[in-house]
Amino acid sequence: MAMSANPDRPEESRSQEIQPEESRYEEEERLACGRLLSDVWDAWDAGRTADDPHLTACPHCSAASAELTGLGDAVRRTCAEEPGVPEATAAAVTARVMDLVRLELRPGRPLPLGEPEEDHWIVEAAAARLLRAAVDALPGVRAGSCRIAPLDPADPTGPVHVRVEVVASLDRSLPDLADAVRARIAEVTDRDIGIRLGAADVLVVDILDDEEEDEEDEDGDAYGRHGTGGAA
Repeated sequence: MAMSANPDRPEESRSQEIQPEESRYEEEERLACGRLLSDVWDAWDAGRTADDPHLTACPHCSAASAELTGLGDAVRRTCAEEPGVPEATAAAVTARVMDLVRLELRPGRPLPLGEPEEDHWIVEAAAARLLRAAVDALPGVRAGSCRIAPLDPADPTGPVHVRVEVVASLDRSLPDLADAVRARIAEVTDRDIGIRLGAADVLVVDILDDEEEDEEDEDGDAYGRHGTGGAA
């Protein structure tokens, strides 16, 4: 498992003062202006770039956002040029490629495993991979982007907030489908990963057509193929 008993943290108890950002994210890439690349990309993801004067004026941050935009456009063009690839599938592929690029550059923040008094961790990339596989195993659902962060930014040892994008069929109502996805996330975070779930948001970004549903039925149980034992 891609986890550490004590990733970049002091020997003192986790209940003591939270480490500064520089210590907790010392392995992440920092731009020449001093901003973390991951923070710039997170703002771009959330559509908050225009809210930060630094991000709009800084040439380094602007270049980083432009590179991410260009990569996304390139992936979408490649999917569009492939014959027979439905739009929903292309959207899901694009979301996953973008996630993989980010997580290749950084495995993500460490997430707490077990109870608050324990000191075991798993990186975001490994947990997100397990959750995507679990959601994929649901009938009529394909997982796209999956992001995991502390529910309370001031408490990195507390419960987590999961946000997953899905492409879904219309075999059942979207509220029922979202409830099923949240239930699967709650089950896997508790049983297979061991992180405490505080909230789970499900965003349906597109609809599966009949052809894609047939392909999904032929693929079988994606979660079974990936395994459920917590290995990443």
